[in-house]
Parts: sequence; C-alpha cells; structure tokens
Amino acid sequence: MNRLCVIKRISKQILRVLVIMAAMACGIICCDVINVSANENLGVATQCTFVIPPEFAPDTKPGLFRNKNFPMESSSIKYSIYENGKDKVLTNREKKALLASGEMTLVDESENLTKEIYQEAMSEAYAKEYGQDVGFAVTSFSKKKYDGFPGFRISSEFQPQGQMKVYQTVYIVLSKYRTFTITYQWAEDDECVDLFNSSAETIHVK
Repeated sequence: MNRLCVIKRISKQILRVLVIMAAMACGIICCDVINVSANENLGVATQCTFVIPPEFAPDTKPGLFRNKNFPMESSSIKYSIYENGKDKVLTNREKKALLASGEMTLVDESENLTKEIYQEAMSEAYAKEYGQDVGFAVTSFSKKKYDGFPGFRISSEFQPQGQMKVYQTVYIVLSKYRTFTITYQWAEDDECVDLFNSSAETIHVK
C-alpha cells in the first residue's frame, strides 16, 4: 500500500472518531479507538456552555438531560466532551515517524467531516445498536462557527421497526484538544423543537 493510500485511510478513520463520539453522545455504545493528535490550526477551548431548558432535568447518566415528563415525553439533551489526550503539538518529524511506524496516529482532521462519512458511520452504529437497519438519514449538514471555533450542525432522523420516528440535531464544536458535542433528540409526537432551538442559540465556547 503506497503512502498516499495510507494517509487517506488514516484520515478517514480520524474523521470516524468524530462520528463515533457523536454516536456516544446519542447513547450508542461504540468501541472503536484511535489516537488523535492536536490540530495546530485550531484554537484551545476549555469549556462549552449552553442553557438547559427548565423542562429538562439531569439523568443518572452523566451529561444526559431528560424531559421531566419522561417516559411520557422521550425528548432528551446529551452533552459530551472528547479529549484527544494530546496536549502538545507534534513536529513534522514526529508526524513522519508515527506515519512510518504504522501506528494509527495523525493530526486531527475533524474539520474535514462530510455528510457522507457521518451518515455511513452513524448508520452502522444504529444498525449495531438496534440489530436492524433503522433508515438513518441526514436531513441537513452544515458547517458553523461557535465564538470563532469551527464545527457542525447536523440534523438527522431514523425509525426503528415498530417505533415512532426519532429526530436529532447535533451541534459539534472543534478545538485543539477537545471536541464538544450537544445532541438534541425527540420523537415525532414530542413538542420541544422551539425549546431546543432556543437552547442551541445559547451555545458558547471559551
């Protein structure tokens, strides 16, 4: 396998880390592991904040907030932080050595996430979780800036057999050593879209 193919393969797997983290934020268990180094082009963020609507309360699971009328109302908010554990910048020589060694470590290229990569990885994750194809589909995919930090806003939907359709909007914020993910999820009969939109408008990073 030539060097270009190796770089493309590693880069795609790095992008999958971002998707896997989003899957974890949505409550899906994923076991994929990869070492990701800091991207020198991203700023350093220590925290991401947003306002939780009063209709939602903390769940026993860390970072999860459920509608106070759960289980009558299934809507939820999930907040997660992925830390790449690489609070240092690799030199070009170090990057070259890691690539030559065959280790799955390279500079984080999460900014290159695409709709196709996200949909493919999340479809696989949900199929594994439910044991069936749930028809996961990305309905909108856009890049955003959060206080100067790059990120994404991704809306999607899926429907497990015999259940109501589920909707999600995921906000992803990228920084040098941390990626923040906020997932708003609701069923088609939940009345919370306006609450979620108002909450999303309060997302700030510093």
